[in-house]
Amino acid sequence: MRATVDLLAALLGAIKPRHGIVLGSGLGSLVGQLEGAVRIPYRDLPGFPISAVSGHAGEVVAGRLGGKSVIMLSGRVHYYEKGDASAMRLPIEVLKALGVEALILTNSAGSLRDDMPPGSVMQITDHINYSGMNPLIGEESDQRFVGMTNAYDAGLAAAMRKAAAKLKIELGQGVYMWFSGPSFETPAEIRMARILGADAVGMSTVPEVIIARMLGLRVAAASAITNYGAGMTGNELSHEETKDMAPVGGARLADILREMIAAEGSEK
Repeated sequence: MRATVDLLAALLGAIKPRHGIVLGSGLGSLVGQLEGAVRIPYRDLPGFPISAVSGHAGEVVAGRLGGKSVIMLSGRVHYYEKGDASAMRLPIEVLKALGVEALILTNSAGSLRDDMPPGSVMQITDHINYSGMNPLIGEESDQRFVGMTNAYDAGLAAAMRKAAAKLKIELGQGVYMWFSGPSFETPAEIRMARILGADAVGMSTVPEVIIARMLGLRVAAASAITNYGAGMTGNELSHEETKDMAPVGGARLADILREMIAAEGSEK
């Protein structure tokens, strides 16, 4: 990991990010808003995992957003690609080593609520790890016993809500349930998820939250809603629908994150 950290530090130069952002499908527009952007493909970074999922760019991008230094992971590797829940551990460890203190995770998700339609944005307030997988399986130190009561930082959550309110963008709140994927959920699974208290479902983010909390990072997360859950409309789900709808909520979420970062604290 040290070689990757040193390489990135040299390429970033004067950029000293305190905020890291993992961009899910549809959030690519946020990259275009960076000032003085430096872009490094994952393939050029030793040990970085490379995703084969369409819609994920696969590059580290750093610069200034809302006047603050930030670093973004544009694209993620999912558990379902190789059956590895810890696939994003090294990239997050690298962000931590570069000085990142707060990690903001984004994703595309399916809504389980009639009042949260495709194109809307949901702040994740808690999650349910329905996959049963955990990125810390195999970790030999006592770091693996991570408390998750306050997995989502209250201060970052408040800052996100304040930014949305200032921009007059409706920001839902709810519980995200992680399914392993890559197949979509069945109508029966969606009915179960609703009974268990989930508000949205998706195939990412939860393992990254667990890794980030083990590393002591503050965490916030939000979903761009791309569809209703299986069985709620009678329509079949598809990855193409996800890619088509993600930029709609993604543009709203990008605006919220820019305002949130601009307003949160001062640069060190």
